[in-house]
Amino acid sequence: MKTQVLLRKIHHWGSIIVAPVLIVMIGAGVVLQLKKEIDWVQPPTNTSPELADADTLPAASLAEMFAAAQAVPEAGIGSWADLARVDIKPDRGIVKFVSASSWEVQVDTATAQVLQVAYRRSDLIETIHDGSFFADWAKLYVFLPAGVGLLVLWLSGVYLFALTEIKKAGTRRKRRRRHKEFPLP
Repeated sequence: MKTQVLLRKIHHWGSIIVAPVLIVMIGAGVVLQLKKEIDWVQPPTNTSPELADADTLPAASLAEMFAAAQAVPEAGIGSWADLARVDIKPDRGIVKFVSASSWEVQVDTATAQVLQVAYRRSDLIETIHDGSFFADWAKLYVFLPAGVGLLVLWLSGVYLFALTEIKKAGTRRKRRRRHKEFPLP
């Protein structure tokens, strides 16, 4: 079987096989690309009104800031174990406490005041994007092969495209040569 025919078959059937997974992966990836622009995906990061400059040490202790986050009922933060992450943003003068239930509480490092409470969807969308949302094994055994399949489709597509363009260029050269040798009257 010729290489070109084999690559066309791989390209044809491979695209059908990986399409459902790639639709999920690409769709979630597009949303993740816009997470800083769409507040629904990830809440915007506030800046402390008390921030003098980024080198200023926080006036409030971490315990005071955590207590402020605990006081927000939506977040459901009872202890440190209820947190998925803590992001310290010194340039903004805030600490983000993200609960395991995906609620984000932004606390001012100067006053320990809660600046914002919002639901954070970017982490959920990220798990959909990498496949771990569906099952732990799906990440390695479904989404990874689909990504490799996409790479194979891309490589075979580039090869087939280049081959077609090279053949077209050769045909155009032959036509020009023939036209020079035997011009029409």
